Amino acid sequence: MSDWSPAAYLKFEDERTRPARDLLAQVPLTAPRRVVDMGCGPGNSTELLVERFAAAEVIGLDNSPGMLAEATQRVPGARFGTADAGAWVPEAGTDLVFANAIYQWVPEHLAVLPRVVAALPEGGVLAVQMPDNMAEPSHVLMREVAASGPWAERLGDAARLPLPPVATYYDALRPAARRVEIWHSIYNHALAGPEAIVEWVKSTGLRPFVDPLSADERELFLGRYLERIAEAYPRLSDGRVLLRFPRLFIVAVR
Repeated sequence: MSDWSPAAYLKFEDERTRPARDLLAQVPLTAPRRVVDMGCGPGNSTELLVERFAAAEVIGLDNSPGMLAEATQRVPGARFGTADAGAWVPEAGTDLVFANAIYQWVPEHLAVLPRVVAALPEGGVLAVQMPDNMAEPSHVLMREVAASGPWAERLGDAARLPLPPVATYYDALRPAARRVEIWHSIYNHALAGPEAIVEWVKSTGLRPFVDPLSADERELFLGRYLERIAEAYPRLSDGRVLLRFPRLFIVAVR
């Protein structure tokens, strides 16, 4: 895929940062030495970590040069570097690994997360949030449009896999953690209209579908997708639409 766009991602900064705030509120640490923001993106979540843990060394990691450049400008109080979330484990002395909406992109994350917890010191925390929205119309319709057009063969494996059941995460993490908390939250984002939903997912879930397409194909795909989105998300009394967005939260204490 092409590099991530900080500008596109930050069009919905408040909505995207809200789950990070909610996750951070459940982190049972007061004075960690080193905090890592895995998949830091443009630094909106890193900023929260620096504000809460002012005495800690805060490190933001990502594999997107564009996101890291934005984060470096935004959060001068942290340092940033490149890392592959599928292979990375924390170095000694890391008390918190904070991961807001990154591990859903790692196909083998169910094996990766226990390794991250096992590398933490006693009392260390892994805090994870992942979108759990593959059954929502926004993502079902991506797959349907992909399967019904001239691009069907090329986009056959574009969709990311749905998240495993909650019990599967618990059983995977429990051997390495003395406490595992898992919950879901459902956000209902009031957006300007169907076009705003398309803009939202263009910078995230829709990228694997449109990146392989030519400019003309991309325009055709997005046009068909917008038509389906407008049907699935009717306008409210004030003209806005509600984007229902389930998210999975995990806090594991070593």
